[in-house]
Amino acid sequence: MNWFLNILKKNKQEDTIPMKKFLIVGLGNIGSEYANTRHNIGFKVLDYIANQEGISFQTVKLGEVSELKIKGRTLLLLKPNTYMNLSGKAVKYWLEKENIEKENMLVITDDLNLAFGTIRIKAKGSDGGHNGLKNIQLLLNSTEYPRFRFGISDAFKKGQQVNYVLGEWDAEEKEKLKERLEISSEIVKSFALAGLNNTMNEFNRK
Repeated sequence: MNWFLNILKKNKQEDTIPMKKFLIVGLGNIGSEYANTRHNIGFKVLDYIANQEGISFQTVKLGEVSELKIKGRTLLLLKPNTYMNLSGKAVKYWLEKENIEKENMLVITDDLNLAFGTIRIKAKGSDGGHNGLKNIQLLLNSTEYPRFRFGISDAFKKGQQVNYVLGEWDAEEKEKLKERLEISSEIVKSFALAGLNNTMNEFNRK
């Protein structure tokens, strides 16, 4: 009888274990003309991870999704196909569909206010003028979700912001991007395996 009670106790404990599922959102615009632009760094990070892990994306409702399983965790990699300004629609849908809490979501986005390649991981914050984050904030009615900001710098002349963010990486940036993408991949995995605070402590200095 003791063995049966132990099984019941174990099953009850397993039922109370928090779901180890994460939504990793890379922001960007769909279409080949945007593939190598600065604004699409979120897509680029997820594509890098998928290539690294030998997994592929499937076209699904409101985006493209790939699933990465690592050490007992399941990471859903999401590239919204709603265009940047409506990113929140895809984010809200997949959070609800997969029953994932906001604290288990990491949004990867470009940031004009950071020097190229600079990394800032935060637990919450404003949209910083970024239309993708602005729409996510609107539809989730919250600014309290983890985000990973990837610096693209503000090296553009007055009135040229749109052309700059939708422009392609220059030769020097492309070369440096290789190492930054590798670190970005480590950040995503660390977020799921080590948690947000440990990831911030480890990578915000890099």
